[in-house]
Amino acid sequence: MIIEAHDLRKTFTAKRGRGKTEQVEAVRGIDLAVETGEIFAALGPNGAGKTTTVRMLATFTVPTSGSAKVAGYDVVSQAAKVRESIGYVSQAGGVDDNAPGLDSLILTARLAGMSLKQAKARADELLTTFSLSDIANREAKTLSGGQKRRFALAIGLVTRPPLVFLDEPTTGLDPQNRANLWDEVRKLRDEGTSVLLTTHYLDEADALCDRLVIIDNGKIVAEGTPGELKKEVAGDVVTLKLKGSDEAEDVLKAQPYIKEVRAEDGLLRAYLDDGEHGLPMMLRALEERNLTLESISLDRATLDDVFLKHTGRSLRDAA
Repeated sequence: MIIEAHDLRKTFTAKRGRGKTEQVEAVRGIDLAVETGEIFAALGPNGAGKTTTVRMLATFTVPTSGSAKVAGYDVVSQAAKVRESIGYVSQAGGVDDNAPGLDSLILTARLAGMSLKQAKARADELLTTFSLSDIANREAKTLSGGQKRRFALAIGLVTRPPLVFLDEPTTGLDPQNRANLWDEVRKLRDEGTSVLLTTHYLDEADALCDRLVIIDNGKIVAEGTPGELKKEVAGDVVTLKLKGSDEAEDVLKAQPYIKEVRAEDGLLRAYLDDGEHGLPMMLRALEERNLTLESISLDRATLDDVFLKHTGRSLRDAA
């Protein structure tokens, strides 16, 4: 295991008006086991506790209680050893806007103890890997969002760490740059680097990670591969909008081929294993009760449906 965490907790003291304070539980008892050589995601809305969890694992924040080991080292008593074993790319990125990306790479390498010759060689290697050689001497503030994120990722990999943390790595990127960055993350895994990323993007977690946890209000509410989690819900989801939705919900719940029905924001979601064959039967059942259908759609189950099942609300809305 590259990461093992048990009952990890973090409580902050928040200031309120008139000198009052309040204890806020950002992380409330998280257990994690991340295998060596996998892409592992922490999926959840902003404020769920994802970044705080990663900061504890990366030794930037001391846990209030619980324990964790990263690369075999305790995150509290062996913090220096943990830092030698990881790369960390924050949401902010860590690239100096007023300096060329090449200078940031060399500086990071020198701070890690490399000679100037070694630092320049490592920087050249990373510039080639991430297709940044042509823009290496441009000030970072002149670069696009995608180019800066690639530089940030390169900086996080200067020391060839066995584990890299990526905190919301594609926030603010356009679809093409997001896809390009996904390819770079996959290459890291293929080369043996373990990756733990946080994200609130459903498609990112679904497409990129080998396994994931869904975090909400500081707790893990679901864990598994994307396929396993979606299979728990159902194969297909039929979303309906009807007049008289209360009666329609009862009608749908009475159908034996429907696994579950959920109501949200005036819509009904019916979960079933075979939507293609179940949909005509659903329509007949509604027609027999003279219920007026306003709209209907058939989709494959998504991680949003998993989040909805475990929290009672949509991750898209929460995010």
